[in-house]
Amino acid sequence: MRKRTAGITAAAVAVVVAAVALPLFQPWRLVTDKVVDEAVPGTVPISTPSASTTPPTLSVAPTEPAPAVKTEPKVLLTGKLVSHEHGTSGSVAVLALPDGSRILRIENLDTSDGPDLKVWLSDAKVTPGRDGWHVFDDGSYRSLGSLKGNHGNQNYPIPQSVRLESFRSVAIWCDRFNVSFGAAELKSA
Repeated sequence: MRKRTAGITAAAVAVVVAAVALPLFQPWRLVTDKVVDEAVPGTVPISTPSASTTPPTLSVAPTEPAPAVKTEPKVLLTGKLVSHEHGTSGSVAVLALPDGSRILRIENLDTSDGPDLKVWLSDAKVTPGRDGWHVFDDGSYRSLGSLKGNHGNQNYPIPQSVRLESFRSVAIWCDRFNVSFGAAELKSA
């Protein structure tokens, strides 16, 4: 009888541990991938498909269309991602868009998926290896939002209130475990 009670108790404890640990650690995220491929805002023409095959009827003589003025985004800062807790590679750039807004652009990102990943601007110095894993929440940082995917090209708006000179790095930050997956030092372009 005692062995049976011990077995039932052990099974109950295992179920409780699994019920707590699985949502917390999300181990399946180590083998999942999400690819995001966003264009730089304002650089891809917007097209609106029409369902009609009938050409439009004009009631007035057509006028010459105004020439399109294309303004490219200005690169303000750049950096290369280095690995921390997980293998991470890619590049980052802070872009000033023609409309006056700014974005953080991550290109060719390749990292592991994980629970509660964020994109942070930070005042921390990027240190390679284990010494750089935990430094990004020690000083000032600004979250630009959740990481959209662990592979590809992504854009993150930077609010106008953010003073870029206050930050010197970008981190892919796991908020659940307070660790950097990878980071890049920001340098003038």
